[in-house]
Amino acid sequence: MVLPHKTSLKATVLDSNLKIVASELVHFDSDLPHYKTSDGVYRDPSGSGRIVSPTLMWVEALDLMLQKLSKSNFDFAKVAAVSGSGQQHGSVYWKNGSSQILSALDPERTLLDQLEHAFSIKESPIWMDCSTTAERRAIEKACGGALELARVTGSRGYERFTGPQIKKIFDTQPEVYDSTERISIVSSFMASLFVGGYAAIDHADGAGMNLMDIKEKTWSKVALEVFIAIFKFNLM
Repeated sequence: MVLPHKTSLKATVLDSNLKIVASELVHFDSDLPHYKTSDGVYRDPSGSGRIVSPTLMWVEALDLMLQKLSKSNFDFAKVAAVSGSGQQHGSVYWKNGSSQILSALDPERTLLDQLEHAFSIKESPIWMDCSTTAERRAIEKACGGALELARVTGSRGYERFTGPQIKKIFDTQPEVYDSTERISIVSSFMASLFVGGYAAIDHADGAGMNLMDIKEKTWSKVALEVFIAIFKFNLM
């Protein structure tokens, strides 16, 4: 099980009886000090509420965690399945052409080396970010109010939700949006690294985006049109 959290990445290995047989932890600040994060994040000193994490830090943390397991003589051949959880609202932006990189990952090389140029923006907005108040209010208004947005997506607009975060990038950094071919949330991002392709967003995490019709369990056309006309690509 892989657990990307705000401050660390943790792997816990269980046997068929759910007994813990191995566990490794990568603490972002202390194990990867070159990213210069505090509690695994960057906070905008201007007080804007912008809080992000370096995407490559998560990639390197996975490399390091697997190296730690390997050095402990853990037998990867015995692994039957991998499950994981991650920050619900954090988002990752894959650059055009990154699907080809993912599908050709070389196990003899680090993920960091291979994915260094795979992202259209280096920093991922996370669940702590509260810099999208204007976008959140605009979304609620365009959808007919907070109650109507909640009726469709399950929640009124929240600054940390992925929808307002995407809209902010679309509005303020159009060059980033135009160079993006896929958007992951943290859990589907980590899954993509394991499967070597774009993994889907599950319904539970998709419900925390202000984008999903929770009754139909599919992306809401109304919400998508409100956010940025129509997305030019499929969300993961």
